[in-house]
This record gives sequence, structure tokens and C-alpha cells, in this order.
Amino acid sequence: MKLTFAFIFLFSVNLFSQTLYVSDSFLKINASANDPLYTTYTAAMERSRLYSDKGYKMDYYSDCMPVNYSGDQAGKFYCLWKVDQVVVKNIGEYFKKPVVTSSFPDMAILQYQPFRGIDVQETFFVYSSSIALVNLQIKNIDTTEHQIDLYPILELGNDSLKILDYDSVNNGYITYHHESKYRLISSLYKNAPYPTDTKDYFTGNFIPNSYGGYPESIDQLYNTIKTDYYAANRKDTLNEIKSGLVNLIVLQNKFSLKPGEEINTRYFRGWIDQSDNLQKLADEIKKLKTESLQKYVDNNISLFSKIPRISFKSTDEKLVYLGAFNLVRGCMLPPSGKTTHNFYVFSRQPLWGWGHGHQVLHESLSMLAYAYLDPKSAEGSQYVYIEQQRDDGLIAYRHGPRGLQDYPHFSKELNKEMSTTSAPFFSWINWEIYKVSKDKKFLEDAYKSGVRYTNWLIDNRDVNKDGMFEWGPYGIIENVRDWYNAVFQVSAERYLDIDKEDISDELDCLDLTLMMIKEMKSLSKMAEELGKPDESKMWKEKADRTAELVNKFMWDKEKEFYFSINKKDHSFKFLTRDLRREEIIGFLPLWAEAASKDRAAKLVEKLTDPKKFWRRYGIPTLAADDPWYTPYVDYCCKWNGPVWLLWNYMVLEGLKNYGYTKIANELTDKMMLAVTTQLKKNHNFWESYSPDNEVLNSPSNYIWDSIMARVLIERYNNIIIQQ
Repeated sequence: MKLTFAFIFLFSVNLFSQTLYVSDSFLKINASANDPLYTTYTAAMERSRLYSDKGYKMDYYSDCMPVNYSGDQAGKFYCLWKVDQVVVKNIGEYFKKPVVTSSFPDMAILQYQPFRGIDVQETFFVYSSSIALVNLQIKNIDTTEHQIDLYPILELGNDSLKILDYDSVNNGYITYHHESKYRLISSLYKNAPYPTDTKDYFTGNFIPNSYGGYPESIDQLYNTIKTDYYAANRKDTLNEIKSGLVNLIVLQNKFSLKPGEEINTRYFRGWIDQSDNLQKLADEIKKLKTESLQKYVDNNISLFSKIPRISFKSTDEKLVYLGAFNLVRGCMLPPSGKTTHNFYVFSRQPLWGWGHGHQVLHESLSMLAYAYLDPKSAEGSQYVYIEQQRDDGLIAYRHGPRGLQDYPHFSKELNKEMSTTSAPFFSWINWEIYKVSKDKKFLEDAYKSGVRYTNWLIDNRDVNKDGMFEWGPYGIIENVRDWYNAVFQVSAERYLDIDKEDISDELDCLDLTLMMIKEMKSLSKMAEELGKPDESKMWKEKADRTAELVNKFMWDKEKEFYFSINKKDHSFKFLTRDLRREEIIGFLPLWAEAASKDRAAKLVEKLTDPKKFWRRYGIPTLAADDPWYTPYVDYCCKWNGPVWLLWNYMVLEGLKNYGYTKIANELTDKMMLAVTTQLKKNHNFWESYSPDNEVLNSPSNYIWDSIMARVLIERYNNIIIQQ
């Protein structure tokens, strides 16, 4: 399986010397293994695609491994060092351990010394959905010459990497491996074109001294490359096999460096669907073998030029701030399918089904932060909803390349199918984006769309026309709050059919009613900005009337808290159930500015009770003294205790609305502690966090944790360094 182009490489220790520089001092960091650095990387939006896309997790912190880059179901790649016959296998053996000096959505730059006198700048760069590379700028800063052998390795494990051929013209291995669509949390859509039979192309910008494939582990490979220095029959080459099932493949790059000399070398991991054009992939890699990477660094510097420069009190805060932007940008994809605008997925690495679906309004709250990085792109994401909005005004549960997805569900009350929408944060998001972008055209389009959507909600989510709102018949997904919800979920162990398990369409729901108030108030502000005073007044009056109903019917004098109510009689009872379960949504009247000052004080008193909501890592979704409460995050989507950062952010906003700045800052500290604890341990963001514990089993690298950038901007809004 030879590729057809030729490539001539002239070896020189000074050829392609490429030390990369970050000219913006704000983007320079110094993150060691235990710092809260987010280390997942995906290709820039313009070189990405929804399917056949591969992102990577960088591990620069595990002493038992070399610096390595792993892709979901695609193994890991890295290199071993041999300096003057001394094999340096793991980070724990490095003379100076890696420090990350810059980190962008698609790129990380590290500095380390694997051996005394050998200084390395290593750059990991996810160039596209199909190509990732490692660029090594190696300099001898010693007083003696050193002989160096580099062994770039692609490891898949379990003899599951099948060598198809070794391309001797272009110096690279061609292999095959299988990737399953099965995922623990949510498997990939079976009919979507996710690659399962894939090809790998592993090569470098050097002529290998030898190459090989081995069924052994990295520990056993050590015995192969660590030959007996005094043996008479010593053979300093690899096995050079060209077929067979192996655990790993490896290239050998051998050179010497005199004092002061340096060399640039790269190795590449290409990955495509088996049916894709391997020649095209090889051609792309060929160009990258000699291309300067500085322009890609500069592109990232330009991308980050708009974010507020904050004088942080700690390095941890700065790393979370930059990491939050990396997270959200790394989830963005270019227009495709039925949308002409960029869109996001919940996670690109790791890849899982529900998280790789289309946009949902509550995930779009991440745009509140993203607007500071790229306001046009944030607007584009919202335009996905606008362009696919149904003629009657519906914004459905999901929108994206596959179009509107409204999951029709049967309503017993109306005796017909009803479409499913999402939590209506639409106009609030648009207003907040506009406050950053100042784009009047976007505001005009967003206002028109928001009016139509809000009117649809008024017509379809207040069936009994009492002025308060209920979720649709598919409430289990529409109300955002998923499983183990103490109010909406009928059984403690969700043993009933999904249609029987959720009662949120049979209640006047506090959360939805408050969201509607926020939408109406946002439309009022948008109308005022657009020079529509009568419409502005109208939306404000609607919001105020709805707030009056909330305070009349949903405030319980005994518990001094807000609750959902039975929509038939406005009581706090549903059949035999007491609906007065203290949840995080009881604080959202602060966010919607619907509570009086005296009731706000009562809410804050309950919020700051450590026995209820004031927990170590944030505000739990359910009060800690509720019998359904659990601090354990043992799966996704739980609402009986876990901390969800976006909902904590809404409470944070509410506290500031009523002047509780000190308590708001204390809540920020709790949110930061939750995030930094995990980033220091495993360098991931998470879908949800435990209020009390450190071990999490929820989906990792969830887009909406990017809200932490917004949290920090607001905390430091008076001391932002002007650019």
C-alpha cells in the first residue's frame, strides 16, 4: 500500500530550527503537574468537522508515563528518549519535568529536560480533525556532545493495531484499528457516519534509522531499545515488520548534538475513516513537515486578543480563566448540514452520543462566556436557532446540522402530540451577547426571534391560562433537570416508564415561570435599546404581572421558600405528595429579580445554612437535609445533590442583584474550589461536581463549565487591565 508522492529530506542539525514564541505576556503561563490546567485539545474550527473528528487529552503530569496524547478509543502517542545509551522512559525520570508555558484550544507548548543538558520545547498541535503532531525543538545546552535516539510511538493496546504496510517512500506506518460506537454514558448515534473502521498514518519529518511493530507493552519495549552496551552482537535497530497485529508501532530517529547545537524534529499521527483518501491525508502531512508553526501560534494570540486582561489574585484563577475559554472554543464546529452558522457540541473529547448531539438552549449559556473570546462566533451559534426556528415561533429542544429536533410527545390534557422545547434562556443569552458585541443587526434579529419564541411559550406552556407555566409532556428532558429530581420525578429509583415518571407538565413550575420572567425582562431591554419604548413597556409589564403571581402562589410562608405548585388548585400538594422540597431553583427569584427585599433576605439565610445549601464545593441541587439528597456523582444528569456550575452562576447573579456581593464572592470561591480541585487532580472539567466529595463519575469536559470565565470577569469587573 505505497503512497505515490516522493519526499526528499536533507538532514541537518540546524534544519528547520523553530523555537516558538508567544508575544502576548498575558497568555504565558508556567503550569506544572499539580496546577489546575485544562489539557484537552481539538482542532481549530476552520479545520474541523462534525464526524471523523479526533481530539486529544495531554498527560504531562503522570510520573509513570512519558508526555503523551490520547484520543478517545484511538490509543496514545508519545516518544521515548535515549541519550548516550541511557533510556529515559517516564516523566518521573526527567531531569527537569515538563512545564506548560502556553495552552490554547488546539495547542500546548511545554518546556522540559529529559536529560541533563538536553533542553526541549515540545509543542503539541491538533492541526485538523485528522492530523495531530508533536514538534520538538531540541538544544544541547551542555558542554559535551550527546548522542540522542528518539522513539516516537503510537500505542493502542491489546494487539488491536493492525499494520497494513510501511511506506518506505514517505517513511511512515499505515495501520488499521476499530472504534466502537458504544459509550458508557450515551452511545454514538448508530445511523450517523462516525468512523468505526479507521486507518492511522504515523510518520515523522525525518528518515527513520529503523522502525518496528511490537505486541509488547512499553515496559517490554524498553528491553528492546535498551541493548547491552558491551554485547558483541549488539543490534541497535528495530524489527522493521510490515504487517501483523501489534500493541504499538515505533520509529527511530538517531542524531548527535554538539554543545550549542539544536534540531527541530516532528512526528505525526494521522487518523481517517478507512474509506477516506489516504493520499490526501499524506499530502497534508507532507506540507506540515516543513511548515512554520509560528503562524498558528500567532492565530491563537489573535483569537485571545479580545478577552479582558484581568489582574488575578492567584495563578489558579488565571489558569481556570484561560482553560474555560479553551473548553468552549474547543467544542465549536464550522457550518455543516442544515445550518449555515458555526455550532457547538457538548464535548469533542471524550466523544459521547448525547453530548455530540446538537445545540440546546441551556448548554448555550456557555455563550455568556464565549462572547468575550469571539462575539461573532457566539452570535453565529445563536443564529442556528434563529434560522431553524419554526414558522409558529418554536425553538425546539435541539438545533444543528441535522436541523430542528422537537421530539413530539403526547399530551393527555390536550389529546394531541406536542413539540418539545428547552429551558427558555434564549433572549437572556442574546441580550448578554449583545452587551459584549454591540452588534445592532444581531440584536434586531434576536429580538424578532425572541418575541416569536416567547409568544409560542405563552401559547403552549400555559395551557390553563393562569399566567404561570408548566413544562411540556416530555418534561423529563425539557425541564433540564433530568433524573432524581425530588419534585418532578415520581419514584425515588425511577422505576416507572419515562412518561409516568415525570409530573412537570402537571404543575405550575417555579423554574419555567421564572425563566419566562427573565425572557420578558430581556426582551424589554432589547426593545428599549432598539428604540421601541411601547414594546419595552409591554414586556416589562408582562414580567411584573408574572412576578406578582409567583409571589402570590409560589411563596410558602411556613418554609419561607419558593416552590412549584399544583396547576389545578395552586396548592403545594400533588395527590399525596408534598411539593415543598427545597431545591436550588427556589433561589432563582433572585436571578429573575422577582423577589421582594425581605424575601430575598430569607432566601439568603437559607442559602448560607451549611446544613442545607452552603456546602464545600458549591450549592447542591437539593438541600442536604432532604431525604433524597446525595453528595455522590456516580453518573450523569443527577439533580438530588450534585453541583451544576451554570445553576450556581444564576444564584450568583441573583445575589449580586440584591446587593449580597460578599456572599456572591464566597460562592465564587466555592465554585473555584470545585473546579481547581478537579483540574489539579485530573485536568478535566466535569458536567457536575459533588458538593462534598472529590471523586466524580459524570461526563468530563462539558462545554458549560466555560461559565467560569464569565464568573471571573464579573468578579474582577472593576480591576480589568485595559488593553
